Amino acid sequence: MAESRLGEPIRQGTGGLPRLLIFDVNETLSDMSPMAARFEDVGAPASLAKAWFAGLLRDGFALTVVGENPAFAELAAEGLRGHLAGGSLDRDLESAVSHVMAGFSDLGVHGDVAGALRRLADLGFRLVTLSNGSASIAARLLADAGVDDCFESFLSVEQADIWKPVPGAYGYALEQCGVRAGDAMLIAVHPWDTDGARRAGLASAWLNRGGSRYPAYFLSPTLEAPSLLDLAQQLESRRG
Repeated sequence: MAESRLGEPIRQGTGGLPRLLIFDVNETLSDMSPMAARFEDVGAPASLAKAWFAGLLRDGFALTVVGENPAFAELAAEGLRGHLAGGSLDRDLESAVSHVMAGFSDLGVHGDVAGALRRLADLGFRLVTLSNGSASIAARLLADAGVDDCFESFLSVEQADIWKPVPGAYGYALEQCGVRAGDAMLIAVHPWDTDGARRAGLASAWLNRGGSRYPAYFLSPTLEAPSLLDLAQQLESRRG
């Protein structure tokens, strides 16, 4: 059972608070909906965006299982080649891939993110990111939103040498921050990520932005919230 900084078990519905909040980046902080327009720009269906990103995660997990540590950008680009090849593109394949990949650098945060992050930082929580993607992309994203100063570190599995949700990825973040698992909470929109964090001994918070049902085959998150602002309010209320 994970422990809070007060030495009490962190259970859903109790007042135990983490010291460190670890944020997933892609889709959790970043609004990836504009990526669909990038596909349309090159003559591909917008619907390919979600299938491509889901496939990217799947293949990253698969390679992790067999001991590889694939580079997110390389996996993303190769996945695009597979999805776009044979389509009615308005440019050559490599130019189309480059155009879609450039969309990562233009993404912004969800509307609730900046205010919530500032609130959490003001409450005294330590904030870091832990992404299966590039740490530099996370840093740019949050700098553009004006909240990069809320974070003490931008961490990536590129340095951990293993993708989330393998326990070692979360362990890398804990080691870098000098924090026990029981003093940390992972915040993500992905149930596979919150489940992985729970299995590694961390608390977790699931951002249920779409109002969907949490899969019963995953360990339940410690907290659930419809937005990051709501989660900040929940954590603040637990301070007593």
